[in-house]
Amino acid sequence: MIKPLYLLADSQLLFWRGDGQSLPERIRAELPAEDAKAAYIGASSGDRKEFYELFVSAMEVMGVTQCRMIPVQFGEEDKAFIERASFVLLGGGNVEQGWQAFEHNGLRDVISRKRYDGCVLAGVSAGAVQLGMGSLTDAPQPKKLELFRFAPFYVAAHQENEEWWDLRVLLTLAPDGTQGIGIPFGGGAIYWPDGTLEPLRRPLTELIKEGEQVKERLLMPSSALVLE
Repeated sequence: MIKPLYLLADSQLLFWRGDGQSLPERIRAELPAEDAKAAYIGASSGDRKEFYELFVSAMEVMGVTQCRMIPVQFGEEDKAFIERASFVLLGGGNVEQGWQAFEHNGLRDVISRKRYDGCVLAGVSAGAVQLGMGSLTDAPQPKKLELFRFAPFYVAAHQENEEWWDLRVLLTLAPDGTQGIGIPFGGGAIYWPDGTLEPLRRPLTELIKEGEQVKERLLMPSSALVLE
């Protein structure tokens, strides 16, 4: 029942059509042919309407017309919709802000159930980070924040100009063998149920802790999926 997990640095890939099968087509193929419902969770951005409107436009590309934003303060109709949704996207913004909202309003448990009921989950920017193992808090002395852990690695999005500093700090606090994945602006990844990680459009930066060192390499997308 577990579906692929889509981790995106930003929303570009939701509209992207490369030489191969487009990401919208690939996501749509995982959804029911009829009566597909798509839920957007914007807690990390304070439920900004313009982000939801962008999501609706992306869903139109996929031919999905039943969409709903699940606000931080959600009601029974919102809960009923997300329980029936076949696609749930966690939007961007502030990772810690969104996570605190999930813990307080019960969405953490709802999203955890959705992972195992055949729903397709995607995260954009902060949402992609939340689907991974954890992140750093925003406190003056940053600490590790445990997140969903649906992907068995730490995720960072569009921090290539900072040399993936957050990932490096997280790995110093982690046991040997822990992995971090940096997704650059314009890029993404699919984490498949068999444990395969597929880069999309841009190379991913993989960081692995080995002893006192952090080893680094690039994971390259298929040439058919690269768009300059």
